[in-house]
Amino acid sequence: MSMELQVTVDPEMPHELTKWWADALGWEVEPSDEEFIRGLISAGHAQVSDTTTFEGVLVWQQGAAIRDPDHPQRPRVVFQWVPESKQTKNRLHLDLQAGDGREDLAAVLESKGATIMHRRSQGPYRWITMSDPEGNEFCLC
Repeated sequence: MSMELQVTVDPEMPHELTKWWADALGWEVEPSDEEFIRGLISAGHAQVSDTTTFEGVLVWQQGAAIRDPDHPQRPRVVFQWVPESKQTKNRLHLDLQAGDGREDLAAVLESKGATIMHRRSQGPYRWITMSDPEGNEFCLC
């Protein structure tokens, strides 16, 4: 039996990083269902303290998700709050398939808060390792 995959990132500021990654990938932040959230609070299944307001919208405090609007079958990426800062190198990272446009994309992402860590190559393959505004590593391949 095969299983579906979802990628989860553990940031300190989930809503800000969700927005950053949606912009970086050309994806969309999954919309918040404010009526549903309020209904859960009214029914006693959630607390007001489980929520926050981000950019004028009631959202779950613990996180948010992004999705590819053109390919809904692709895995979504969830950004789930954690209290601690990133401490060490990621043991798992995302590879963004940028092709010959990797240098241009690196410059755009750097202007939006990403950091270029290094450039590498092996045989005909080239990539740029970067980190997002919270230090999570990814590669432009």
